[in-house]
Amino acid sequence: MKVRTVCALLAGLPGFAMASPIEDQVKQLEAKVKALEALTAVALADHKKDEAKIKTLEVKLQAKDPAASFPGPQMTKDVSNDSAPDSDDAPALLTQGQLATMKQQIANQQLKVNNLNDAANSGPLAGLSVTGYIDPAYVASHDQRSSSFRFLNKGDPYTYYDSSIGDVYLDIKKTFGQGTYAPSVELQIMPSRGYGTFSTNSSGSTFGNIFNSAVVNVPLSDTTTFVAGYIPSFAGYEYQQSTLNLAMSHGLLFDFSEPGTYIGAGLNYATGNWAWKTFLGNEEYQSSAATIGQWSNRTPTVTGRVDYTWSSALDLGGSFSWGRNTLPAQSPSCGQAGTCGSGFGYQGTSSSPFGSKFYVEGDLTYALADVQLNAQLDYGQLQGGAWSGGTAQWYGLSLLAHRKWTMELLGRMGATLRFDYLNDQRNGGGGGGTSIPSGTDGLNGFGIAPSCLASSATNGSECKGANRMEITGALLFYPTNQITVKAEYRHDWSNERVFQRLDGEYVKSNDVLGVQFIYAY
Repeated sequence: MKVRTVCALLAGLPGFAMASPIEDQVKQLEAKVKALEALTAVALADHKKDEAKIKTLEVKLQAKDPAASFPGPQMTKDVSNDSAPDSDDAPALLTQGQLATMKQQIANQQLKVNNLNDAANSGPLAGLSVTGYIDPAYVASHDQRSSSFRFLNKGDPYTYYDSSIGDVYLDIKKTFGQGTYAPSVELQIMPSRGYGTFSTNSSGSTFGNIFNSAVVNVPLSDTTTFVAGYIPSFAGYEYQQSTLNLAMSHGLLFDFSEPGTYIGAGLNYATGNWAWKTFLGNEEYQSSAATIGQWSNRTPTVTGRVDYTWSSALDLGGSFSWGRNTLPAQSPSCGQAGTCGSGFGYQGTSSSPFGSKFYVEGDLTYALADVQLNAQLDYGQLQGGAWSGGTAQWYGLSLLAHRKWTMELLGRMGATLRFDYLNDQRNGGGGGGTSIPSGTDGLNGFGIAPSCLASSATNGSECKGANRMEITGALLFYPTNQITVKAEYRHDWSNERVFQRLDGEYVKSNDVLGVQFIYAY
């Protein structure tokens, strides 16, 4: 699983930055000051014209009557103006008192602007931005004979058709100071379908963490930034956030191949067309070192990513992850079959509760105008992580095409077509993000076929894992800048009978229909 990118509020409704109230007030007052200054400039110009006309009249009248006297430049009417007094072309006349009042108003407004600017740049709300979204969805699954709204359903199974949707997402970022070297802290909250769903403590217990990510960024130079905290993996082209995802559901590689989250520290480096990220942390999803009996996972996980910007439209990237992961617990059927060892892993055949895990991927993003193309290749392995007790190995491919256009009747809209393939048959499958706690996963269609497990005398250790494919078609509508509506049809299939229907029978495929409403703020 992956994120590129929360908060103490669980309210609000795909990721647009919001200016703080102080910044809004500053902009409003600056507009008022500019309007007053423009009005004053016009009035002063007209006033100078009036004085010149009056002096001209004085000279003419004195030539006719040397004894004539004049009250000075306090006249309220321009006797030489041929335009009607109420005409739009008539010059505006102000007294000295009116001009003084206007100058005072401008000075007061400018003082307020200066004060608010100081507050915006150095006050408690300076550098603060809040973004987020709310995305209730309606999903119908053919095999499960289910159709209902999916929203904040934390207790329900985490399936491929609602893995990171139906949630409240909140991102809070605070930048301390201004300029290239200003540090920042960013928090993300996603309480029901975020990465915190899988967060575990040292004993392996899930504790329902509502935080999706929590990161501090400290720039060290123009090219290097120190990063520490709780981050998503660097893998793949696909984003977790519904506002950035070009379909409603996520691809097979995102859900079942890519690593999850890490806690630790690292460095980001960018120069020219190149960008590198490196990070050293705990094994994925672990808040601290895993401890099982007398064993403790003291080996950190190192992960990294490199991107090369080939052009303004094309980005080539890749990432890797290497470390030691906790092996899955023994199958509940081990005791009944009487064929499992006393060690660790699904069959109890491993002498250590931890296995070496390696993952690598390469991805491509081409985005030009209203067209986007993506491709990704994955490979991973986990020692002792397969159902048979051997090494789990998996590899996969993901292809995506997206196009936007505008229709007179429907406005701005888009369409997405995606195809995924994930091969996870080696040694009965396992590893990656695939969880097969009892040899089969009827909701997600992974693992060994139940028919093979039932006929096996060795708890299915000779069975092959399922290879999975999916094809997705989605329509996207953008009625406003804040609203996105997605309608999706998805067909998943396997080479084994691993999808469980509501009546208990296992089949090779499943169809899903869904509609998602996203309101971003």
